[in-house]
Parts: sequence; C-alpha cells; structure tokens
Amino acid sequence: MSHRPEVGAGVEGIDLSDRTALVTGSTAGIGRETALALGRLGATVFVHGRDSDAGRQVASAIDDAGGEAIFFRADLAERETVHRLADEVRDRTDRLDILVNNAGAHFSEGQLTADGVEKTFAVNHLAPFVLTHDLRDVLSEDGRVVTVSSGVHPRADGTFDVTTVDHYDGLDAYARSKLANILFTVGLARRLDGPTANCCHPGLVPSSRLWREASIPVRLGVGLLSFLPHRLVGGFADTPATGAETTVYLAASPAVEGTSGQYFSDCAPEEPSPLATDDALVRELWELSEELTDVSCS
Repeated sequence: MSHRPEVGAGVEGIDLSDRTALVTGSTAGIGRETALALGRLGATVFVHGRDSDAGRQVASAIDDAGGEAIFFRADLAERETVHRLADEVRDRTDRLDILVNNAGAHFSEGQLTADGVEKTFAVNHLAPFVLTHDLRDVLSEDGRVVTVSSGVHPRADGTFDVTTVDHYDGLDAYARSKLANILFTVGLARRLDGPTANCCHPGLVPSSRLWREASIPVRLGVGLLSFLPHRLVGGFADTPATGAETTVYLAASPAVEGTSGQYFSDCAPEEPSPLATDDALVRELWELSEELTDVSCS
C-alpha cells in the first residue's frame, strides 16, 4: 500500500463524516494528497483547481473511497475569480469545517495580475486572504483554517513592495509570499472567535507542480530530486504524500483542537523567523492586504 498522509499524521482513526472541507490547489501534489486523505476519513471534500479533468479524477477517487467530493474550477490569480469561488462554495453549503489554503505558485518571470499585483503574492497570499474573508461567516464554531507556508520564508526581508516587478527574483517573491502566509495566520487567529487558524511547512516536495513555472535551473534541480529514490533523498525531500502529513494533522487531529496562530513542521509546533510574528508587520500586511483587495477583515 502506498503511503497515506493520515497514517503518517496519526489521524487514521479520526471520523470526519460530519465535516465539510475545501482544499485549494487539490488537483495535484500536496493538495491532492490532502484532499484524498480527508475524503478517506469521511469528510465531504470540495476539490479546487484549474484543470477540470484532474479535478474530476480527484473527486472520483474520493467517491470511490467512500467519501463525497465536488470539484470547483477557479484561477486564483485575480480577485474576482476568488470571490466567485467563495460564492460557489456558499451555494453548496452553509457550514464549512475545514479550509485548507494550499494552492501556491512560483514564477521565474515577474508578472502583474489584472489587479496590478505581483502574481506570486496574489496567488499565494491575497487569494487565501480574500477566500477566507468571504467564507468566514460559514466557518463552523470549531472550524479550522490551515494555510500552507514554507520553510523558505526566512529568506524574506519583510518588505512588501508588490505593485511592481522591477528587480524581480522568483525565489525572493516566493519567500515573501510564504512569510505573508504566516503573518496572515497570526493576524487571522487574533480575529477569529471560535475557529482556529494555523499554518505549516510541508517540506521540499520535488514532484510538486509548484515548480512548473520556475526558472530552468530550479526545474532541473527539483526534477532530478523527484527521480531519485525516496530512500536517498528522504532526509531533505518529501513525496506529496509525506508532504501532506502536517496539513492533514492540522485539519483533523484532536491534539490541536483550540490551538491557533501557530506554525507547524513535521506535525509539531515550530518557531518561525522573528519577522513572521512581528506585531507591527502583522498589522502592516493586514492593512496592505485590505487595501489591495478592497475587503475589510477586521
């Protein structure tokens, strides 16, 4: 039997049959493994992605495993499509128990979205910010928001000049967006009354489609790692299934009930970089996010 994230996370005995979960970016990689795991635990899973065929395949696999799934297609690069996704989810349910902000991207070339925002930041941070805002009133009292960050976040210097792509560096932009994920989690945890918000580092997953638009050297490097046997790279690289363990743990484990505003790695709390919990930077990013999206998440 192939590795299952719920087993690695120690939650294989948890019953989520009364829970509804939305997992963004769940047609491939870590998101797919997360959606499949939550489905096997009994949750009704809202699968999201841009590839309709892949989305239907994941939904079908969850159905075959005895769960229930619905696919939603949306491109998260633009604010309007994020609002539309939230509306479609709300049309399907008036209660969301688990929101996994997993979708992410890494771009080798600097691009501005139609909203005038650097694309990595728009997809990786502003989309979760808007989606969580729009779904906040349907989050159950004991709901959980899980946002996938990255251990590369300490590379970011805490500046958020995201309306230009001058002097663009793909890895710096990615690190900035991942720092934003943690700052967002800290700010969100302070604003939620009942539901919890946590974030995590999933590990380096070479086979993830995250790197499909990275620079050629980066694609070649992670591509090589993805072809090496896991026993050779297991110390510093993960499969999508092992990479999904911490996400599944935060979504399903009773051990983190009531825990909020924390950063996790390997299914355990970990201290992020000092900038990631800086109060002034938490406020600064929150205000900037509201300004860039025209939403108020007070």
